[in-house]
Formats: sequence, C-alpha cells, structure tokens
Amino acid sequence: MYGFTTRLTGLSFDEAVQKTTAALKAEGFGILSDIDVQQAMKEKLGKDMPPYRILGACNPPLAYQAVMAVPDIGLLLPCNVFVREEAPGRFVVGFLDPQIMVNLVGMPEVKAVEDAAEQRLRRAADSLGGSAIQAT
Repeated sequence: MYGFTTRLTGLSFDEAVQKTTAALKAEGFGILSDIDVQQAMKEKLGKDMPPYRILGACNPPLAYQAVMAVPDIGLLLPCNVFVREEAPGRFVVGFLDPQIMVNLVGMPEVKAVEDAAEQRLRRAADSLGGSAIQAT
C-alpha cells in the first residue's frame, strides 16, 4: 500500500481541487506543481479522459529537514496528491503515504519528518469530510 484516499461528492471537479488545496494549506503545505493530466493526455495523445490533477504538495520546514538528513531524498519529493473524477459528481482524492519514503530510503534520520508529514496529510484528508476508501 502506498497511499490513502477519500471520496468527495456533491461538488464540481474544480471545487474538489480547491477544497483539497485549502485542506493542504491548512496543514502547512503549498502546491509546488499542478499537473493537469486530462489536458496533457488530450494535447499529447489526442485522448479523452475524466478530469485528473496531480498536486505536488510541499511543507517547506519538513522538506528542509528531510533534504538536510538525506540530500538525495529530492527524488521522492514533493508529496503527491491527486484529484480525479471517478464518476460524474464523484471524486477521489489520493495522498501518497510519506512512510513510503522512509521505507525506500531506509534511514531512520527521516522517520520523524515522515511521521509529521503523514499526520498532516491524514488530517488534511480527514478535513475534506469525504468517505474513506480502502488504502491503495
């Protein structure tokens, strides 16, 4: 398992993205990147797909601590969060579990950082008020 997800209903896709961004901001995360996968697939492949965005979320103090402990951890940053349309009016918001980074790096120096990041991301997910989905 590499992440946790929640399902949102009763709002538009843009509202789901805005709500997710606000929940992340409340936990100290900014959005470093915003990839519109739907648009990219249309432009690059001429393929249609449901709305899908990947948000590169970063909490600067936590990222700094991680990079200072393990300089090459940048390969695993930022924390990715996606918002995708599952069905009309139903959206899934997924959060990368920061513990994956600890498992991949195998260095205890980043354990406390990843614990803090996980707690913040889980609070952001919970604050969305959606229904939890089985871990991915």
